[in-house]
Amino acid sequence: MPRRPAAPPEPPPSAAQLLSPIVIDDARPRTPAGFPAKGVAGTPLTVSAVLIVDGHDRLGARVRWRPVGQDEWQVASLVAGERSRWSGTIEPVQLGLHEVVVEAWIDRYSTWRHEVEVKAGAAQDVELELEEGALLLEELAAQLATADAELVRAAATGVRRADRSVDDRLNAALDDAVASVVCPLPDARRSESAPHPLWVDRRTASVGAWYELFPRSFGGLKGAAEHLDYVADLGFDVVYLPPIHPIGRSHRKGPNNTLHAAPDDRGSPWAIGGPEGGHTAIHPDLGSEADFAALLGRADELGLEIALDYALQCSPDHPWVRDHPEWFKQRPDGSIRYAENPPKKYQDIHPIEFWPAREEDRVALWEACRDVLVHWIGQGVRIFRVDNPHTKPLAFWAWLLDDLRRQHPDLIFLAEAFTTPPMMAKLAEVGFSQSYTYFTWRHEAEELRTYVTELSHGPLSDYMRPAFWPNTPDILGGVLRDGPRSAFALRLVLAATLVPTYGVYSGYELCENEPASESNEEYLHSEKYELKHRDYTDPATLAPLMRTLNGVRRRHGDVWSLSDVCFHDTGNEQLLAYSRGRAGEDLLLCVVNLDPHNAQEGVLQLDGGAMGLHGDGRMQLLDELDGARYEWWGQSGYVRLDPGLGQVAHIFHITH
Repeated sequence: MPRRPAAPPEPPPSAAQLLSPIVIDDARPRTPAGFPAKGVAGTPLTVSAVLIVDGHDRLGARVRWRPVGQDEWQVASLVAGERSRWSGTIEPVQLGLHEVVVEAWIDRYSTWRHEVEVKAGAAQDVELELEEGALLLEELAAQLATADAELVRAAATGVRRADRSVDDRLNAALDDAVASVVCPLPDARRSESAPHPLWVDRRTASVGAWYELFPRSFGGLKGAAEHLDYVADLGFDVVYLPPIHPIGRSHRKGPNNTLHAAPDDRGSPWAIGGPEGGHTAIHPDLGSEADFAALLGRADELGLEIALDYALQCSPDHPWVRDHPEWFKQRPDGSIRYAENPPKKYQDIHPIEFWPAREEDRVALWEACRDVLVHWIGQGVRIFRVDNPHTKPLAFWAWLLDDLRRQHPDLIFLAEAFTTPPMMAKLAEVGFSQSYTYFTWRHEAEELRTYVTELSHGPLSDYMRPAFWPNTPDILGGVLRDGPRSAFALRLVLAATLVPTYGVYSGYELCENEPASESNEEYLHSEKYELKHRDYTDPATLAPLMRTLNGVRRRHGDVWSLSDVCFHDTGNEQLLAYSRGRAGEDLLLCVVNLDPHNAQEGVLQLDGGAMGLHGDGRMQLLDELDGARYEWWGQSGYVRLDPGLGQVAHIFHITH
């Protein structure tokens, strides 16, 4: 029977825990219900907790972590910060499930050191305190290896040298070399948090540039394979394919989602299933399994990965509808309900009933859905874009994702869920690697600042990885609708630089923007229902900008941490300014004109502390978009961006 992940919610603290001298509270990263938080192999991850202790004792703290199933723990120190929050970094290297434990203890050495320094500084008698220190050092020396133990014992001997001055005796015990050896030693009476689960992914789960294309518009899988050179040249990492399966004939949609298709109309790829097969078959017009294997092989040669659509729905002609009617929603008249997202209607699609009346039917259905993925994993696919996961049970996803990733920890799942914030967050919590977001509908400076800050610095950042898509085959919104080329350029820059992962739908570079109607966000002549023949050599294409942006992302790969974004004042709400990284390491400053029609100007006031900048010295700025160089003095500078001149943004690489 399908099982759910072995990650139960953490129980409330017991009375004994609350009576401990040290309370460990709000340990992060974590999720609300105890599912694994997320990390990336080989990438530092901040671990923190609020530590509370009665009295004035000094604390010591550390974090332990290990892959689940291994015996040996790795350890890193935690240091105190503001509001009693202690933090440190870990760097797991193995994919899969880990456990993380925060430990805290009374640091008796630091406590003694502080007290004796204060008393000696006040010219008080510290003879007893010195003896207490000597005894403590001897006790601590017993926990150390030979060389360190000798150093600490020598310090204890020095403290007891009655023939020396108090200052000399104190110096023997307070030596920094001694402190560095004994302070990390945890006390036997330490407190520790319950183990928190952490799932560690490969880097592509966190950082990547996606490009969506319909193989049928390129003549099938062979044509799509030939187009991969173009996509690779633009610097993308992942090529996402909508469903490549047979398409049903019953209630097939015609152009522009019309209800009656002509004999030669192609239908929607999401109306999955026909006489040729279902979710594990390839549409014969697209090619064969050999063609799909060749596509994967060519992608690998070019450094690309193929992401496949996973859409759990069926056309009326799908074999499951014939063989398992119990897996679908039955209407009172005996018919099977078709899919709806009012006011949108999808008469060519039947939604699946994930909670059939009989338990054995549910088990069979869930396993059949899992086996679809097992099939494509066997073909070499490791990334899946999941269609409308919010319309399926969370329990199903929790079971499915856990079951598959236990065998294949390198799998990546993108949740296409334009839904309520709680559902979007919960899908990420139960295991989705990445999530579509509301970026498509965020256009003003304040709402972008608020939204990105929520995603990058709030509790969501522990487990939800946002992917910014300015458009999709379903959504043409905001400034893109009937907007000029500059609207597409500025939204592209925002998507590519505000968060680590972004994506575009093929045709974006050609600024396709004819809406279906004044009230409908979909495209007129949508590629969902018909073929598109595009001229990718159009001189007005945004392909050069895509290539430049993806080049910037690769040259400055270390700055694309989700939490590594900071907004700055521009004095003009039509200009959005934000930095990535820190001075002394790698530092970018992005300024985007949110007005696609008019020139905008402002004086930036940088948050130098957040950027790691100090003083009012000279800054050298290289604009990565056009190669221009600038020089600013201090932590402010004037900018002017004129979309009429092709200037929608600066991406400054800051050096000193």
